[in-house]
Amino acid sequence: MKKSTHDIIVEAARELFWEKGYNSTSIADLLSRTQLHSGSLYHYFPGKQDVLVAVLESYRDGIKEGLLDYAWTGVDDPIEKIWALLNGYRMMMVTSDFAHGCPIGNLALEISEPDPKVRELIAANFSNWVAAVEGCLEEASERFPPDLDKRALAEMILTVMEGGIMQARTHRDIGLFDRNISVLRSHLDMLMNQKIAA
Repeated sequence: MKKSTHDIIVEAARELFWEKGYNSTSIADLLSRTQLHSGSLYHYFPGKQDVLVAVLESYRDGIKEGLLDYAWTGVDDPIEKIWALLNGYRMMMVTSDFAHGCPIGNLALEISEPDPKVRELIAANFSNWVAAVEGCLEEASERFPPDLDKRALAEMILTVMEGGIMQARTHRDIGLFDRNISVLRSHLDMLMNQKIAA
């Protein structure tokens, strides 16, 4: 099926914002990548921030198909799904020589004073990610202490992932990410061992 002009622009913007960052991507970059005339772009998006909103909406609405389904192919165990998801970010850093990390995390760090709509969409993307991980923890709830706050643990997993990516990309050293994930794995193992001992 042929892509609409709107979708072509959003897809190109997603790639450019991920590769170059939002602030370093110009309208000229978008026109060059899409091979469209400015009139076509401005017909759909009056300004660059409107493109950003559409990109963030596409991430929000496509988390299952664009991220989770891909990461979880062939993985049935809910806890292994968490590690598979985190490994996907690791592989993105390694294969791109640290050029790519988490696209939402990148935008959250880059845009210091987002307008309310942009901030709301970045927050929604983080919330969707946390909800997916929380779902894995809920699915494995019999392995954890009954009073475990699974939402808070899912939020901590996001924080470890984003911090590990930021440090690894800054130092260009995947060991920083791996050590963060190793500590996280030890924490989850400790929680599961608490349930076994109880």
